[in-house]
Amino acid sequence: MYGGIAIFTDGLHIAVKRCGRGKDLVMLHGYMSCKESFYNNIPAFSDNFCVTAPDFPGFGASSPIPRGWSVGDYAAWLEKFMAASGIEGAYLMAHSFGARVAIKFAAERPRLVKAMVITGGAGIVKPRSRAYMRKVRAYRFVKKFAPRYAERAFGSEEYRSLAPVMRESYKKIVNEDLRADAARVRCPVLLVYGSGDTVTPAAEEGLAFAAAMPRACLKIIGGGHFCFMQNSEIFNAEAAAFLGGLRET
Repeated sequence: MYGGIAIFTDGLHIAVKRCGRGKDLVMLHGYMSCKESFYNNIPAFSDNFCVTAPDFPGFGASSPIPRGWSVGDYAAWLEKFMAASGIEGAYLMAHSFGARVAIKFAAERPRLVKAMVITGGAGIVKPRSRAYMRKVRAYRFVKKFAPRYAERAFGSEEYRSLAPVMRESYKKIVNEDLRADAARVRCPVLLVYGSGDTVTPAAEEGLAFAAAMPRACLKIIGGGHFCFMQNSEIFNAEAAAFLGGLRET
C-alpha cells in the first residue's frame, strides 16, 4: 500500500511511511501510538497528496528521545524533519498528542502550515480537583522517602509503563495548556471529535479550540477518541472535503 523509509534528523532515526503525489500532507500520531494508526486514512489521501507519516522520536520504530522533550521540542523537531524530507510547507493531519505538536508548530511557524485537520486534539489543562491536589501532595511526600514505591502507587497505568526519560517528557507535555498557542493559529483548521470521546471530549477540548482558533470549524462524528480509525469513511470524507475545498481556492 505504501513504502517505509528512514530519515535522520539530529542523529535520530525516524521511521516513515510515505506514498502518493501532489501537495504535502503530514500525519502526526497520538501519544503511545505510531504512524500505523493512520492505516485507514493514508490510502484515502494518497491520490491527491504526497502523504508523509512519521513515528515521533520516542515512539514506534523511531529512535528514543535523548532527554525529556516538551511540546516545543517536538515542534522544533518537526521543522527539522520536514526540512530533511524536502517539505517546504504542508497540510497537517494530527491526532491527540500529535495535535499538541501541530498547534504549537502552526502558532510558531505559520509559513510552514497551509491548513490542519485535528482529530481528538489534546492540549487543554483542566482545573485540578481537591482530591487530585491531595493525591499530588501525597505523591511528592512519599517520593522523598520511597521514589520507586511512589511511582508504582500514584502514577497512572500509562505513566508507569513509560521509560524514565519518557516520564519526564510526559509531565511536560500534559501540563502545558495550548489555548494561547491555538489563538495564534491563522491557517484554516478542521476539528473532528468523536461523539463518544471521553479522553478529549468535544464539549471540552473541541469547543475550547474552536473558540480559540480564528478560522476553525468543529465537526462531531460517531466514535471515540480514535474516531478517525473507528469511523474512517466519514472522517476521510469530512477531511477530504475540507482540504479539497481549500485546494480549489
